[in-house]
Amino acid sequence: MTAPSTAHDLFADVPRKPGAPKRDPILVADNVVRRFGGLTAVDVEHVEIQRGAITALIGPNGAGKTTFFNLLTGFDRAQTGKWAFESHQLAGQPPYRIARAGLVRTFQLTKALTRLSVMENMRLGATDQLGERAWRALLPWLWNKQEKTVTERAEQLLTRFKLDHMRGEYAGELSGGQRKLLEMARALMAEPTLVMLDEPMAGVNPALTQSLLGHVKDLRDMGMTVLFVEHDMDMVCDISDWVIVMAQGRVVSEGPPDAVMADPVVIDAYLGSHHDAPLTEAEEERQLAEIEADLIDDDVSAATVNGDDSPPSSSDTPPPSGRASSSGAESSSSADATETPAGKETR
Repeated sequence: MTAPSTAHDLFADVPRKPGAPKRDPILVADNVVRRFGGLTAVDVEHVEIQRGAITALIGPNGAGKTTFFNLLTGFDRAQTGKWAFESHQLAGQPPYRIARAGLVRTFQLTKALTRLSVMENMRLGATDQLGERAWRALLPWLWNKQEKTVTERAEQLLTRFKLDHMRGEYAGELSGGQRKLLEMARALMAEPTLVMLDEPMAGVNPALTQSLLGHVKDLRDMGMTVLFVEHDMDMVCDISDWVIVMAQGRVVSEGPPDAVMADPVVIDAYLGSHHDAPLTEAEEERQLAEIEADLIDDDVSAATVNGDDSPPSSSDTPPPSGRASSSGAESSSSADATETPAGKETR
């Protein structure tokens, strides 16, 4: 088989349907279900993530995207299902083991350690550090060389992400966009093969948006695979090679960005069914009947509150003022003086 020349070529023969099989999947999930009480947040029958491409995971709020991320990376537990990364089963594994396997993630809300410096945050992202063990920490000559190598790599990444001038500052002093950059740079310290970004553009100053976009594209060019959640459709269309759409916990559509954006299933997921289709005559009659039934119910409810079991009729309506009947006039003339409860007369 001839190797594809670009990331888009990886999907040339992939069918545009939910759960489509990929040419060389790096991550495969089957029958993943997560329920919270009676609510099914995730119910993914089958999904595959193509190696060496940028895949966007989109959907309306509450579709289950972040919950699915949490399940895949060990931050939550599924009731059922299994998923494999590089053919290794990850279901039930803790987050640190999943990260060591080469699958790392970022979060919607950045997790920078605010009371540590930017450089210290970066060093923490490196794996298999000898000095992390208690007894070796007391013997610096065992890990000094590795520490120097880790620091050099951190310097390179900070320079690439234009944070090198902040290396000695507390991470808590960075802006929201700079923290996003720091978190992405720190994730790369683990030298991952799959990077999962949860809304990388959320809360980022527009001035840094293009910088972040460029860094995401660079990850693919460096041979990494990217799976990201995002609500900004312009960004999705700009950088993604493939798009997976979730709605109500399920995968409802897959395909290239332009095809997915025109998919009626996707449009319905965001805007509701038949949002722009004209009503048929039968639908108009049905809606009018429902409105009339609601109005009758309201009249009955109002009459019940007033002590009457039936809606008011025209015969129950009192005559207009100034048009009293003859019997009413006689009653009025015979009651010129009426004694009040206090024994006084009213004229």
